[in-house]
Amino acid sequence: MPSVTFSSPLLRRAVTIFIEGHEASNILALAEAHRIPLPHDCGEGQCGVCMIDVLTLSGKMLGSCLTDKEKKRLAAIGKITPEEIRRAEIADIAPRYRLACQYVVRHEDVLVTFAGRSGGA
Repeated sequence: MPSVTFSSPLLRRAVTIFIEGHEASNILALAEAHRIPLPHDCGEGQCGVCMIDVLTLSGKMLGSCLTDKEKKRLAAIGKITPEEIRRAEIADIAPRYRLACQYVVRHEDVLVTFAGRSGGA
């Protein structure tokens, strides 16, 4: 069962969520369901406010398909390079930065770090 550990200055301590099969959704939806104050505005991959830093805790990090919206927004804010996009698409090597509203955990344990303002849409 994969797990997502959330860490942020907005939290008093790290919070780990174990994902069951029926809970497969994006990181932002998972955070909202568990009352994790992950900052966001649009929730649709347009604004970039929900940017997260993802670190695998269980071996190889799987690429988890970057969406076109995610590629465009992360490139626009300088958090992903064309080479990182190529590695994700061809070699299934995930980039460090993702958008919580677009990233779906597959079968790995991950540490999700985020900063920013509290609140959101």
